[in-house]
Amino acid sequence: MDFTLKKYNKLLITLKSANYKFITFEQFCEGNLPEKFVILRHDVDLKAENSLETAKIEYRLNISSSYYFRIVRQSNKEQIIKQIGELGHEIGYHYEDLSLFHGDENEAIKHFEEQLTHFRKFYPVRTICMHGSPTSKIDNRDIWKKYNYRDFGIIGEPYFDVDFNEIFYLTDTGRSWNGEKYSIRDKVQSSFTQKFSTTEHIIKAIQINNLPKKIMITTHPQRWTDNIIEWTAELILQTLKNTVKRLIIK
Repeated sequence: MDFTLKKYNKLLITLKSANYKFITFEQFCEGNLPEKFVILRHDVDLKAENSLETAKIEYRLNISSSYYFRIVRQSNKEQIIKQIGELGHEIGYHYEDLSLFHGDENEAIKHFEEQLTHFRKFYPVRTICMHGSPTSKIDNRDIWKKYNYRDFGIIGEPYFDVDFNEIFYLTDTGRSWNGEKYSIRDKVQSSFTQKFSTTEHIIKAIQINNLPKKIMITTHPQRWTDNIIEWTAELILQTLKNTVKRLIIK
């Protein structure tokens, strides 16, 4: 079975065994990078409780990662955000303000600043990451055509501040590591050609030294669970979502 916490734990242990250093996105933006590293990023779209479980696994392995929270109630759970921060992880804002306000830039930027203040109660937020909002025609990144996130004390946004020709990008979007056909906005321009269908395939590639030295891994912790009922429900729901996404893309 893929997308279990056991499999996630195995992935992290394999990366550590291969001498990858784990860094947060904030640390990446600050520079002074190790030769071989993984930027570990989590987009907390739903089921914040699952994120606490992955955060605990990382804590036990002495790994720090970046967690990006939305403002919706399924993600924005203050006690969980606080606990994840206390485990030594970075907290960031998974923004979707422009789509929430149907393209109204003035209202969106006010809302962005308010939510940034909210999340800074738990962590001195310095990085952000857009939420794809797949059912909306609006790309939340477009707000930065008018405004500059650096004016708000933000030092990085992955889709603007990472050269994905230098950093190999892996994402579980669509509950698949090769889910480009299901992805509406979680896509990057990259010179890398390696493709993986399962977490085990990634693990095997690490073991034979067949991964680049610089990697960003993005997961959605809602997908990762050892509870068979939740695992099956997520599989069914994501299969339906992928069908809808493919229709939207077409």
